[in-house]
Formats: sequence, structure tokens, C-alpha cells
Amino acid sequence: MDLNQQIQVLIDNAPQDGTTPKVVRAIAPVLQQVAQQLHHSQYYIVQTLNSDWVLTVLSNRGNPNLEKRAIYAFPSREDALAAVSSTRKAQNLALPMPVTHILFQLVAMEAVDSIVFFETPGNRSAAIEVRRQDMQYLIQSHLQQNQSIRRSKRNSPPPDIA
Repeated sequence: MDLNQQIQVLIDNAPQDGTTPKVVRAIAPVLQQVAQQLHHSQYYIVQTLNSDWVLTVLSNRGNPNLEKRAIYAFPSREDALAAVSSTRKAQNLALPMPVTHILFQLVAMEAVDSIVFFETPGNRSAAIEVRRQDMQYLIQSHLQQNQSIRRSKRNSPPPDIA
């Protein structure tokens, strides 16, 4: 599924409350922009049997009080399952998700600081981290830019004025 199709699925599956589909449409260019920097159209997310995403808490070796909460996104099911400890394998699933859906979820998950996208199967040293804070900033900038463009169009005289 290409990125445009992924966005359309997000819009189609959004709550039809009159607002959410418009929000998805408005932020779609940002989701696509970030997704294009990643290597895969879908990633595998380790989830519990209750469909909760497995969160990893990372602490700084130099400052153990400094923590980061991350979700790992894997390029293959095998990589995702290899990352799960043997005692937890029966309690977890590795399910594929379109990349734009993962990015959309990241924005809404306040308990998560970032998603780490592993790009090469079998290699956990090459990854791209997408921070929630950065996504929120990109979305906010995009929305503000579009709002000022709309305002300037409203304030300019019609082209056929004579």
C-alpha cells in the first residue's frame, strides 16, 4: 500500500465526528514527508495480546534518572519477535502496520517519547528515531503555514477586479 493509500485508510477509518477526518487530511503532508524518509511502507510493532504496543524504557548510562520511552518498529516479523524475550514470546504478537499509521499514533501517545524504526532486517544498530516532539512541531508548523496562506488569499483582492 503506497503512502496515499495509507492516508486514505486513515481518513476512512477515523471517527466520523466531523473533525478527525479533517485533521488527518490537514496533517497528511507531514505524515507523508516523514514516512518518505523511512525505508519501508510498513513496520512490525510488538504488541501485547490486548493490542497495547510494547513500550521500552531506555535510561541514560551517564544519568540514570534521565529516561526515554520508545516503541520499536521492525522491518520484518522475525526481527520483531527476535527482540522479545523468550519469557514474553507467548504474551506478545508482532503485527504489521502502515508507516503513516504508526506516525499518526505517535502524535497521540503522550506516554511515548519516540519511535525507533529499524531499517535493515537482522541489523539493530541502524535505526531512525522519530521523536513525538519533532512530529508535533512539524505538524504545528505545517498547520500555521497553511492558515497564514489561507488568510492571505482571503485578504487579497479577486484577480478579476477592474
